[in-house]
Amino acid sequence: MNIIETITKSDKNISDNTSNIQRISLDKLRTNPIPNNKNEIWRLTNKSKFNRFLDFKFTNDFYDPDIPGYSNIQNICRIIIGENKRIKLKRENWEIKELEEKEIQNFLQQKIIKSDTTQNWSNLLNHFLTDNKNIIGLNISGKEIPPLEIICNSKNNFLNAKTLIINIEEDTIVSISQINIGDKNSALSISSYFNIAQHSVLNHGIISYGKNKANIINTLNVWQHKNSEYNLGSLQFEYDFGRLEININQVEGNAKTNIKGMQITNNNEQISTYANIEFNGPNGFLDQLNKSLANDKSHSVFEGLIIVPQIAQKTDASQLSRNLLLSNYAKIDTKPQLEIVADDVRCMHGATISQLNEDEVFYMRSRGLTLEEASKLQLRSYYQEIISFLPIPKERWDLLALLFKNQ
Repeated sequence: MNIIETITKSDKNISDNTSNIQRISLDKLRTNPIPNNKNEIWRLTNKSKFNRFLDFKFTNDFYDPDIPGYSNIQNICRIIIGENKRIKLKRENWEIKELEEKEIQNFLQQKIIKSDTTQNWSNLLNHFLTDNKNIIGLNISGKEIPPLEIICNSKNNFLNAKTLIINIEEDTIVSISQINIGDKNSALSISSYFNIAQHSVLNHGIISYGKNKANIINTLNVWQHKNSEYNLGSLQFEYDFGRLEININQVEGNAKTNIKGMQITNNNEQISTYANIEFNGPNGFLDQLNKSLANDKSHSVFEGLIIVPQIAQKTDASQLSRNLLLSNYAKIDTKPQLEIVADDVRCMHGATISQLNEDEVFYMRSRGLTLEEASKLQLRSYYQEIISFLPIPKERWDLLALLFKNQ
């Protein structure tokens, strides 16, 4: 039985172990079992790939991940969602502790009840599927915190669902890397929630790395309070169907957001990024850069929306989409957008689509490089701006080696 059949079937077939969160999510999903492709954020979704995502059998079983391309180093706190290990780390200057199950359920229930089914379909699907053992909630406080590495993975021939909730207390500085690993012919649903309190800084990296015919829907939800800073670096590649939804709300203004992301598609893959950034107070700042690289017959999508209501005076926001086509058969869709009501703002957006610079390639070949070597050198420069923004030690992840493996 696939996911849609499970959503639309009668209540009598729902397990007695179904949580209240799952039941609320199910009730909302039944009003809109499949996203309408007339909705802007679903309009360009490849229907056959999306239907294949929904056709996977679902499991909550834990599967030990095979983590590629990294080396072990000390002073990293590593957490695997679903591993069912208690988390409590405390030192003189910092503390990481798990939220109680009741706190997690109350938080999710508040978010789900208020959510619009059309705009939050991916979150609702995740919460309907995820059981308690695949939800992790953390409260983080302090400074000089060692980097956190949080791993989500999917199992061959199955759909897995994971939920992450992190509350960052006032005056906290922390770096968190989310590593999403898709096994071959699998699907992964992830919903992440970050609440960043006043005067806190979160350096956040997301690496989504798939294998043959892997699929992922990854939804990120962030609330920033006064004088907080959120730095997001993201990298998506080797997914047959990949989707990243970014929702950031500067709830009081006077916050700073920096985003640098990249998606790389080959063969017949489709990877999409949808970003919704909302300013609900004055003096907000945003600097967003999204890069796409499309090869073969693949399809890359970026849609960004910056919302600046009347209350958000003095907002300074920039959204840029830079895209690189490596094939005459590949396709890139990009649509950065501004929705501005406030009149005293500085907001800009832009998009470019280009190919490798032939003059530079010719110059490098005249200096003895082969065509392949010259092309890789250009790509390395294109990648490096994003990779250097990820809060991940170079000694731990050889990302360039992974990226060039199939180029």
